[in-house]
Amino acid sequence: MSKPRRIRRAVNGVLLLDKPLGVSSNGALQKVRWLYNAAKAGHTGVLDPLATGLLPVCFGEATKFSSFLLDADKGYRATVKFGVVTTTGDAEGEVVKERPVDVTIETLAEACARFKGPISQVPPMYSALKFEGKALYEYARAGIEIERKARDVTIHSIELVEFAGDVAVIDVACSKGTYIRTLAEEIGEALGCGAHLIGLRRTATAGFPLEAAMTLEAIEARSAEERDALLMPADVLVAHFPEVSLDEDAAGRFCHGQAVRVAQNHAIMSRFRVYREATREFMGLAEWKADGLLHPTRLLAVSTAA
Repeated sequence: MSKPRRIRRAVNGVLLLDKPLGVSSNGALQKVRWLYNAAKAGHTGVLDPLATGLLPVCFGEATKFSSFLLDADKGYRATVKFGVVTTTGDAEGEVVKERPVDVTIETLAEACARFKGPISQVPPMYSALKFEGKALYEYARAGIEIERKARDVTIHSIELVEFAGDVAVIDVACSKGTYIRTLAEEIGEALGCGAHLIGLRRTATAGFPLEAAMTLEAIEARSAEERDALLMPADVLVAHFPEVSLDEDAAGRFCHGQAVRVAQNHAIMSRFRVYREATREFMGLAEWKADGLLHPTRLLAVSTAA
């Protein structure tokens, strides 16, 4: 006799998860989804199994806005070991080169400063980027090197936290698409000794701090009601956009996909988060276009907005 199929809940909201060491981002996502018995969930930016820290998880209607976190700036605390180069750029890979380390706190600070601002990075072979439908790490494990194009990223800040002989801890604030493993390797090469990453913790995403995140153990220890209370509403993902409130008539038309006219002139800005005036319920995003109307671009389901 087959087991009855588990009926999933329609959960909506955003959870700030502190991903544990040794678990993939998808593994952590599936565990959280199981804890919430959620019908739909997605994370907002992959962390390697050897990395820990902030991993926002979106449930239900919030997944419609998750791309805004994927594109957001991130913060990391990285632990770098100098003098050893590995195949993967981190402690998971095989050692391919060892060199003596002659680094002072002054030369390290100077080397880090060189990478502040716009830089160009070649994505590592051991990454989840796709080539012809397969992740690059699959080719790497098969001994196949794929040519990768360099891409532009920005290091907003890079600060030395600790340094002891051949190990340093640095805090990095960067744009999306930055590989901290690659940055660690490049700093090592700039110092003439090579380096690899032995620890990585994501400390911030789009202004959300790690301090607000919950561990899997802490979530599991809570009741279903307490877990639901941890969820933030979907509009926290788009709080950087200005807002517009609609009266009941305009709100009814808007949440069914119709463009609406509002009294204010919003021509200075182009994208807005839209609320129902009477209840402050978030309905979705809209664009102000040349016809003077607000056009819906991404809506919450009518059942959650009405």
